[in-house]
Amino acid sequence: MATQMFEGRGHAAVYQKYRFAPGEELQRAILTYLQEKRASSPELVVDVGCGTGQGTRFLAEHFKKVVGTDISEAQIQEARDTSPSPGVSYLVCPAEELPFEDASVGLLAAFTAAHWFDLEKFMREVKRVVKPGGCVAISTYTLDMSLRHGDCSEKLTRIYREAWDQLSKYSHSKVKSVLEDYKEIFEALPFSDKKRITDIYDNIPMTVAGVVGYLESVSPYQVFLKSDPEAAKSLLQDTEKRMLETMGVSSCETPVEFWVRHVLVLGCKGL
Repeated sequence: MATQMFEGRGHAAVYQKYRFAPGEELQRAILTYLQEKRASSPELVVDVGCGTGQGTRFLAEHFKKVVGTDISEAQIQEARDTSPSPGVSYLVCPAEELPFEDASVGLLAAFTAAHWFDLEKFMREVKRVVKPGGCVAISTYTLDMSLRHGDCSEKLTRIYREAWDQLSKYSHSKVKSVLEDYKEIFEALPFSDKKRITDIYDNIPMTVAGVVGYLESVSPYQVFLKSDPEAAKSLLQDTEKRMLETMGVSSCETPVEFWVRHVLVLGCKGL
């Protein structure tokens, strides 16, 4: 069964507020692949482990029928409450037990979620539900992130990474798959026609508050918060203060560029 790390209502609300949608370069890579495989008009698109729907809403911009699934009721409720889109529906279910008929899904996607799944059982479901000629797009953003703002980009990035270093001791073992650029997930994908792209870079428009909020949304921080609430809150406050001082500004709504590297696993099921 999938590892459940994002169950609470409070965490789901933070996740909805601060997690970002797939960046333009990642979107382009997925859509280009579908065009290459002549699979750009699937009748049913499924976003597995959809969280609060950031990736689902991207898919809904391009496809008529999109279903987002997640094991967390709180995450799904946030997704339903946020900007409902025509043709989009949400279901609470495990990634390893998808409620779709055999060979019914034209595109199965998962954004920054697959490393939490029981990989063997999930891939069994992928093989079952994706129709012949259908495609899979499984992505994650990596810990290779940097901040850019004027002439203090290097200092800002160092402050951000120092905060991550403190959080890393609370990381789940499942994050190893992200650190290894989804190599295990690529190898487990049960299609012979597949590829892995590890160098997709996106500039995500952010503010200082958004960057700190993103840190608040990640699972290691939530574990830290439960074990030592005061220290966890102090880390975020200190990180925000250091960023503002480095930038020479007072408003946490000051924009910054948040650069992320994505890994994308793509596959097409044979006819």
